[in-house]
Amino acid sequence: MKEYIERRALELATYIIETRATVRDTAKIFCVSKSTVHKDVTERLQQINPILAKQLRLILNENKAERHIRGGLATKKKYTKIKCE
Repeated sequence: MKEYIERRALELATYIIETRATVRDTAKIFCVSKSTVHKDVTERLQQINPILAKQLRLILNENKAERHIRGGLATKKKYTKIKCE
């Protein structure tokens, strides 16, 4: 695996762990696609640093469990904005 890909995977994982960010938010910050972030932190990180990958998996599972709540809040915000206009 190329060195810059390994470095990017480690940077993405570290950012997600420190900020508890979602894959989508991380992709925006690092200007890469969410598919790239997901592949880096799930597949490539497992080969590079399995211990870090386990820590990250806990956060990804937590984000996955909460995503329906975030979606509901986003929808509520959208329609509240429309109603106010």
